[in-house]
Amino acid sequence: MDLDEKLKQNLIDLIKEERPIPSHYKNLLFPPEKTPQEYELTYGCKERKEDVLADTLSVPFQAIKQIGNPKEGQWHNKLVFGDNLQALKFMLKNPEVKGKVRLIYIDPPFATGREFRSEEERAYQDMILGAEFLEFLRKRLILLREILADNGSIYVHLDWKKVHYMKVLMDEIFGEGNFVREIIWRIGWVSGFKSVAENWVRNHDTLLFYAKDKSSMLFNKDYIPYPPDYERWGGRPKGKGLAIEDVWGVFPQEGVTSLQVVSFAKQYVGFPTQKPEGLLARIIKASSNERDLVLDCFAGSGTTGAVAEKLGRRWIMVDSSKWAVYTMIKRMLNLKREVGNTGKPLRPKPFIVYNAGLYDDHDFILTIGEEKYRNFAMELFQVEPKQFEINGLGMDGLLFNCPVKVFSREGFLTEEYIDELHNVVGEYLTSRMFIIAPVSRVYFLQDYIEKDGIRYYVLRIPYSIIDELHKQRFTRPMQPTSANDINQMIDAVGFDFVHPPNVKAEYRRTKPRSSLVEEELVIEIKEFSAVQRFKEPIEFEEPKDALSMVLVDRNYNGEYFNMSDHFFQDQIKEENWKVWIPAINVGKKIIIIYLDVFGNEAIEVKSINDFKR
Repeated sequence: MDLDEKLKQNLIDLIKEERPIPSHYKNLLFPPEKTPQEYELTYGCKERKEDVLADTLSVPFQAIKQIGNPKEGQWHNKLVFGDNLQALKFMLKNPEVKGKVRLIYIDPPFATGREFRSEEERAYQDMILGAEFLEFLRKRLILLREILADNGSIYVHLDWKKVHYMKVLMDEIFGEGNFVREIIWRIGWVSGFKSVAENWVRNHDTLLFYAKDKSSMLFNKDYIPYPPDYERWGGRPKGKGLAIEDVWGVFPQEGVTSLQVVSFAKQYVGFPTQKPEGLLARIIKASSNERDLVLDCFAGSGTTGAVAEKLGRRWIMVDSSKWAVYTMIKRMLNLKREVGNTGKPLRPKPFIVYNAGLYDDHDFILTIGEEKYRNFAMELFQVEPKQFEINGLGMDGLLFNCPVKVFSREGFLTEEYIDELHNVVGEYLTSRMFIIAPVSRVYFLQDYIEKDGIRYYVLRIPYSIIDELHKQRFTRPMQPTSANDINQMIDAVGFDFVHPPNVKAEYRRTKPRSSLVEEELVIEIKEFSAVQRFKEPIEFEEPKDALSMVLVDRNYNGEYFNMSDHFFQDQIKEENWKVWIPAINVGKKIIIIYLDVFGNEAIEVKSINDFKR
């Protein structure tokens, strides 16, 4: 539809009257790139590809824990806690990652809107349905395509509910000509789920397999010996044998089935949506070589990283759940050499755990070097680095084509400073200027100070980018309070610093409630409250409702947290805010992590003697 005279006049009237411009003007004013597709999936919340790439907020990574001894300047594997959309945008700026990822596997929540049960427990419930789910995943796929190597491949694991919609969207993003295969993974044989079907029984998931460029993609076939009676198809030829991809399920009577192709050992690590290592091993072997980089940004229990480690690949894993991150750390520290987690112990190559969007300790801003501080500050606010002067005063970059000054960490940003600044640069500005400063250095409350029609905006670290800039409020990936919620899909916008919650608890030992253990450790949470420094803090019915979960390592080695137990809020609340831990395999130190719904932690280290009888 063209922007005819009537539409133009209507738009002019809306602007003059300062009324909102309807969303249908967006593609008229800013038409998307022309593509050769003859069809497109449209829905209300679909953004232009150009806007997704430009407007997604990038949040830098902050290293918080090293496992092993990564060498400076050499590649190290990465485990990232944070919203994967923001993390992917940051990775687009990393030359070690952009265009270097040979294989991407993702297993996002399936947007079913219903609960699953595994071992009589509710496993998870997807929270986003319909168009919101499609756009949630589409935005991430747009960034993933930019990260993928030219000869790389991507596998997206879905179920029957949304796979057909995603096929159309992936045709748009990757090109229909780069669609390689629809792979059916039969889960009915081994899933352990029992149900009475109203019609046909669902017994498979689907993997959509795309290449960035099908003409140059890597694919390694895997071979198995010819079956004994292969002669009935014309004799036993010479060669490596049968390619698994060619015969998958063809000879069930000969034992050549997907059960043989994919090992389904029950290497369960306590994560409800965990996939078997054999499935990932087949994908990783087929679409990558040793030393290639493999990425999973819905990493969950960490199967992708665990198998990549065993097969000699490099890896990056991202997840917005702290429970998932601690589950992955534990898994990587307890690897076995064989797929299916059997055989001798395998020590993983060094890796680093990062925060992305939630940064540990506000004081680190005051201790890192000046250059790192300036780069960190500008990265947070998407500033285009550019050194220039206005009337002799140095500027650090541009934001919305307006000058940006990163304020010194040593001084104090006062209204008097703004007066002096305006006297120097005011006559050279057209409308506004931005000043980035640590919140502890800003000595006034307003978001901007106006002088002679010029607005001096203050972008506080770590506070939100004000609505004037992005027209949306910051959110953090909310941590689950129940096993039902582990796969909830929330777009995080922005960043914050860790504010440990306030906790008061009593620790004691008591006689067991069952005959299976001799003694139990009890943690009774007397007080718990989250420290919120948001402009609009979330209100809870009672302060303890801000608790997400309690994580425990019964045998803390003093170096890293190796989770032995986890308890969600709903379990703890049902026990009158008590946590019960069997007093077995308890070492000299016990570490307890109290996690709030915003991802902040309060950590206690205790000995067995701190639990009084």
